[in-house]
Amino acid sequence: MFLTVLLQVAAGAAIGKIGAAFGAALAALAAAFGIGKIGQSTMESIARQPESAGNLRTGMIIAAGMIEGAALFAIIVCLLAIVL
Repeated sequence: MFLTVLLQVAAGAAIGKIGAAFGAALAALAAAFGIGKIGQSTMESIARQPESAGNLRTGMIIAAGMIEGAALFAIIVCLLAIVL
């Protein structure tokens, strides 16, 4: 009886770890897509108005940094769910 309960708990923990790993991968992919989209839009804008390249580049770096920070936070939360 005790062994059956122990095996069920272990199986539930494994499913939770798989879910956390999936969440970390999803956060990384979403961040990569978002940063790529920001870069694409910035390059298109610079091609249209080359004189505003400095302002656009600054905004792009700030937005990419914010996305990267949110993604890093999400990945750390998912990895903590795997470890703990």
